[in-house]
Amino acid sequence: MIRREFCKAVPCYALAFGTGDLFCRVEEGLRKETTMADNVKAVKIKVLSVKGTCGQGHKPGDTAILSEGGVEGHICIHALYSMMPAAFAMLFDAKFPWLQNPDVKTHACPDAANPVVFEIAKVRES
Repeated sequence: MIRREFCKAVPCYALAFGTGDLFCRVEEGLRKETTMADNVKAVKIKVLSVKGTCGQGHKPGDTAILSEGGVEGHICIHALYSMMPAAFAMLFDAKFPWLQNPDVKTHACPDAANPVVFEIAKVRES
């Protein structure tokens, strides 16, 4: 069964304990699920534009990588916190029906006075 289908059918509980492992409750007990979507290995976060003055010093072209192992690169914690639901879903190959390209979406920083626009893109295995 494909992981997304399994998780729709069975309630899942994240039991991280520092490992990032996902355990799903099934009739016979807990079953450990340890991998992301087969062909998505990370999400690349790229700064597309900055209007005003970004307090964290973001500039167009700056990048960070989000994977099961954490975040590599510089990204403002406030922007990261606001984009985490979408970025985490993209790690599991979520589809957003309103996107023209299902592998790429934009996300605006929550600072309306100094907006930074980010591109969130799935990085697929080759």
